[in-house]
Amino acid sequence: MEMSKVLQDQVAIITGSTSGMGEAIARRFAKEGASVVINGTNEERGKKIQDEIVNDGGQAAFYKADVSSAPEVEAMVDFAVEQFSKVTILVPNAGILGNGLATEISLETWDKTIGVNLNGVFYLCRYGLPKLIEAGGGTVVINASIASFKSFPQHPAYCASKGALIPFMKNIAQDYAGHKIRANALCPGPVDTPLIWDSVKAFPNADSIIDETIGMTCVGRLGTPEDVAEAALFFASDKSSFITGASLTIDGGIMC
Repeated sequence: MEMSKVLQDQVAIITGSTSGMGEAIARRFAKEGASVVINGTNEERGKKIQDEIVNDGGQAAFYKADVSSAPEVEAMVDFAVEQFSKVTILVPNAGILGNGLATEISLETWDKTIGVNLNGVFYLCRYGLPKLIEAGGGTVVINASIASFKSFPQHPAYCASKGALIPFMKNIAQDYAGHKIRANALCPGPVDTPLIWDSVKAFPNADSIIDETIGMTCVGRLGTPEDVAEAALFFASDKSSFITGASLTIDGGIMC
């Protein structure tokens, strides 16, 4: 007899899921029985992931949307309901860096970084939470960062946007608990995704910073997208039913 899957009959929207941590989360959720809405701006990549999940026996649908646009996020939420009848899990994961000193970063870059990393989370909650309420409850798993707690050189927009996510998450946890909705945050550290390789360009020691970062961890390696996906699965499932308003660092001990 096949064991029941921990996300059976759940429907998840995962933003920024055409690569990196978001892709790993989408694939992991689908394996555990969830129907997943894959989101990103790379349509070719998104449809490829969609098809691979479906061919593997899962349920998935890609929706192209810029999460910094409220109308596009609202349309994506409506699409999820049209495709799968409900929404029960929100994973605001999309993020960009927006590198540059505070006195040099362009206003456009600042606005875009805040738009994706902070406003995009708000928009998904703004339009997605009513669907969770209609479904009788659900979970919100925000992908924040260890930048929610510390700064990095030449990352003022990124750190400001990520720093705002923890209190926002706690507010969601507090205000929507009565609707059987839990909210928690993932705070990844150095994870081997395209983002970290773009991030090192802001450091003066770009050629050596990855090796130095690995040396600062307790476990002696970079994290993998799958490491983050496992934590996301825990927060999204009933295995964490008594946990809400929490933030979990997934950093190999670098914050020690």
